[in-house]
Amino acid sequence: MDGMLPISTPAVLGHEGAGVVLAVGSGVSHVAQDDKVLLSINTCQKCPNCLAGHPNYCDQSMPRNFGGCRISDGSTTISVDGEKNGDQVSCFSSFFGQSSFSRHAVVDRSCVFKVPEESDLRLFAPLGCGISTGVGSVLNTLDVKEGSSLAIFGVGSVGLSAVMAGKLRKADTIIAIDLNPSRLDVARHLGATHVVDGNSADVVAELKKHAPGGVNYAVDCTGSARVIETMLECLAVRGRAAQVGLAAPDKTVPVKILQHLLRGQEYVGCAGGDSVPSKMLPYLMEQQQAGNFPLEEIVSYYDVKEHAKAFEDSRSGKAIKAVVCWS
Repeated sequence: MDGMLPISTPAVLGHEGAGVVLAVGSGVSHVAQDDKVLLSINTCQKCPNCLAGHPNYCDQSMPRNFGGCRISDGSTTISVDGEKNGDQVSCFSSFFGQSSFSRHAVVDRSCVFKVPEESDLRLFAPLGCGISTGVGSVLNTLDVKEGSSLAIFGVGSVGLSAVMAGKLRKADTIIAIDLNPSRLDVARHLGATHVVDGNSADVVAELKKHAPGGVNYAVDCTGSARVIETMLECLAVRGRAAQVGLAAPDKTVPVKILQHLLRGQEYVGCAGGDSVPSKMLPYLMEQQQAGNFPLEEIVSYYDVKEHAKAFEDSRSGKAIKAVVCWS
């Protein structure tokens, strides 16, 4: 919406869809008409990374998820009426293989995952990207160990998912850092053992009150160069940090991070939590149903007629994870 993605307009976005299958193409066998499904990333399923169980690093990830892939005949999955004579105009679509901000979506088969008939699609829709990214950063990318310490910088929906994942991994110390006091309250409720106000004069010193030698693991969900530098200052010797937040195009990570290499520390990238959707999504559904992953605590629902309010509440922080529903 802010024009930060290199896409053409008109466009239909939406990348965490859920719904019911109306029809399937001739090459689709893993779902059928009337199945309930969740939607996730669009992958080729053939490249070395896909075959090795790392679909978020698919060789075709960028064109398939951000490039508005076209159907084999060159057309787009969505068209709109032109200004003259009712001509059909191509519309940027197939965003993440789905463009799910729509009542109906033509979806790439790699995106679709069947769920049980009794599943609450409204609740579980966010699992397809942001939630699994936060959880996967802790479970997969960092592989946080029981009894360790973990810091999460930025506790929106992705960061709060990382907090809950830290609790799943039984980390002894889970520290949430954010500028928003209400988000810190939610983080504490969901499993953070300590919280730090990101507005503090010395965030590193405040954090080290709870982890004197620094934290074993850290996740940045902000993309802020200043926050990334702070995160690395908070790492223990041989600590590991994962970068989840996407930095603005004109920002760079400080060269100062090179000093941390002398302490055996690691700073790694993380796309999609390095999750395999067909495994991660059912796992999180099971954990939610068992009471171990209270996803319902961070989801708010909006009728599609209230979509503008959903976007505004997301921007302001009033809604942690807004889900737009077509009733």
